[in-house]
Amino acid sequence: MSAASDRRTAEFLAIADQFRLGHLVTESAHPLTRDLSGAAEAGVDRALELLFAVDADVVEGFRRFTASGLALEMGNAAAEALSRGGRLFFTGCGATGRLSIQLDSIWRKYWRRMDGDAAYAADMADRTFSVMAGGDFALIKSVEGFEDYASFGKKQITDLGVGPGDVVFAITEGGETSFVIGTAWAGLEAGAKVYFVYNNPDDLLRSRVARSREVLDDDRIRNVNLTTGPMAIRGSTRMQATSSELIAMVTVLETALCLLLRSRPEGHPLTPERVGPHTLAALEQAHAELKAPSFVCSLARLATLEEAAYRCGAKATYHADGLGIDVLTDTTERSPTFCTPPFRKFDDPEGAESWVFLFTPPDETPAAWTRLLGRAPRTVQWNADDVRSMVDVAVADRQCAVVNRIGGAELMRFRIGQDGLQARQVNPGDVALAIATASELTDEVGRSFYADALNRCAAAGARAGLLLVSPDPEARCTPETPPGAVCVRLPVPRTDLMLDGVTRVAAKMALNALSTSIMVRLGRVMGNTMIWVVPSNLKLIDRATRYVADLAGMEYAEACADVHEAIEYVAPRMEAGQTYPPVVGLVTLRALQGLTFERAEEQLLAGHGPGR
Repeated sequence: MSAASDRRTAEFLAIADQFRLGHLVTESAHPLTRDLSGAAEAGVDRALELLFAVDADVVEGFRRFTASGLALEMGNAAAEALSRGGRLFFTGCGATGRLSIQLDSIWRKYWRRMDGDAAYAADMADRTFSVMAGGDFALIKSVEGFEDYASFGKKQITDLGVGPGDVVFAITEGGETSFVIGTAWAGLEAGAKVYFVYNNPDDLLRSRVARSREVLDDDRIRNVNLTTGPMAIRGSTRMQATSSELIAMVTVLETALCLLLRSRPEGHPLTPERVGPHTLAALEQAHAELKAPSFVCSLARLATLEEAAYRCGAKATYHADGLGIDVLTDTTERSPTFCTPPFRKFDDPEGAESWVFLFTPPDETPAAWTRLLGRAPRTVQWNADDVRSMVDVAVADRQCAVVNRIGGAELMRFRIGQDGLQARQVNPGDVALAIATASELTDEVGRSFYADALNRCAAAGARAGLLLVSPDPEARCTPETPPGAVCVRLPVPRTDLMLDGVTRVAAKMALNALSTSIMVRLGRVMGNTMIWVVPSNLKLIDRATRYVADLAGMEYAEACADVHEAIEYVAPRMEAGQTYPPVVGLVTLRALQGLTFERAEEQLLAGHGPGR
C-alpha cells in the first residue's frame, strides 16, 4: 500500500460510521432476485421476469403514497407557490439528480407545447429548477465525490436564488445523501417550504445516520417516505427506489397542473382528487403489461441483440427524441453501476470507446442539449476560492480539479446532436436502437429521424432494433424500418394525464430491465450483487468494501484498505476515461488467490473472476 492510499484509508475509516450503510433496506438483497445471475444463465427472459416481478414493489409503494393524501397535499403546495410567483426546485444526486433534471424537463416541455395563453405558458415553463450534484454535466457522466458534501448542495441551490415562496423537493433514494441534505437546509434557511423525499424506514435512518436524523426530526421539513423495499440489484437505487420517486413526483406535478388549469380555459380532464387514483389504476395496468410473457419474450430479443454486440467487442448506439432524457439516464447509469466505459467526448483520442451512446435529432449539439433539457444547459461554474471555502484542505486540490472538468464547454464535447455521428463510426457487428413513441412515428420529421438512423446503421452492417412506446396494440414499425430489424412494442395505457407520468415510469422500468439483464448476462452481477460497481464516492467506497468483505471473508477495515489500494491502481485509467478492471473483483481475487493486481486483472479479462 502506498502512503497516499494508506492516508485515504485512514481518512475514510475515521468517518466511516457516517457512510457505513449496509443496514439500510435499499442496500439489502431482494429475496426474489437472490440468484438473478444464475437465472440469467438459463435465459435473458428469466432475468427479465424476475426484474419486472420486483417492480411490483413500486406499484405497492405508490398505492400507499396515494392513500396517504400526500400527492394532493404536495400538489396543492406546488400550485399555491406557482400561482403566487414562486418556483419549484427538485434536488438530487446520481439517479435522483438525473430524476430532478427529468422532472424539470417534463414540466417545461409541457408548457412549451401547450396551446392557449402563450405568455402564461412561457412564465410557467420557467418556474422549475433542477439541482443535480455536479450540474447538468452529471446527467451524462458521473461526477466524482460531489454528493459527499452538504456544502456543495447548499451552494448549488443558493446560486439559483432559492427563497421565500419557493418549494424545495429534496430527493434522495437512501435518505442520507449529504448533498441533498445540504439543499434541504439551504432551502429552509432561505424561507422555502421543504419536502424531504426518501426510500428507507425512518427508524433505521434515525438510529444510524446522524445527518438524516437531524432532517427527519426538524418539524419545519415535511417527510415523504416512499420505502419500496430492497432493490432488484442490491444497492442499485437507480431501479425501484428512483422509479417510485419518479411516479410519485410526476403525480405531484400533475396534481399541481390540474389545480392551476382548473380556473383557466385550457382546463384539465381530471379533478385534483382523481389524479392519484387515476394514476394508480394506469400504473397497475402498465406493470401487468410489462411482466406479461408476450412483452418479456419481445424485450428479450432486444436484450439479446445488444448483448451479442458487446460479446464480440462491438457497441450500441441509441437514437431518441421525446424519451431522450429517459434513455440518457439509463445509459449513463450503466457506467458507475457496471464499470462500462462512460460516454466519450468527440475529440478525446485517449478515452475508451463507449459501449453505448445517444444521438438526438438536432444538427448541432448545443441545440440538442437545449432540446433534451427543455432549457439551456446549466453547469457548475465555481472558481478555486469557492471550492476551497467549502472543503477541507486535504481534498481541495482534488475537488478543484473535478470542478474544472464539469463546465459548459466540457459538456458540449459530448456531441449528442447529428454533428457527433462522424466521431462514432458504425461498424459491422454494432447495434442501433431507436426508442420512439407512436406519435413520433406518425410525425413526418420524427419518422424520418428514426428511419434515417436505423437505415444508415444497417447499411454499415449493424443490426437494428426499435422499442416503440405506444398504447395502440396495432402499432407497428414503419415501412422505412430496415429489413430484419427487431421491433418491440412497449404497451402503455391510455390515460387522462397531461404529463404522461405512467408512460415515463413504464419506459424507465423497461430500460432498467433491458440494461440490467444484459449486464447480468455479461457477468457483472453475482447473485444480485453488482460486483463491478465503481467506488467513486464515500457511499460507494463503503459499498465496495462491504462486498469485498462478504466475498473474501475479510474484516471491514482490511477490506477497506485493499479497496483504496485497488482504487489507486485503476485511478489513472479511470481519470483518462479508459477501460479498467473492477475494484471489487481485483481485491477479491487477490485476497482469495494471493495474486498481484496485475495477475488478478489478467484473470478477470480471461473471464475467471467473481461472477463467472
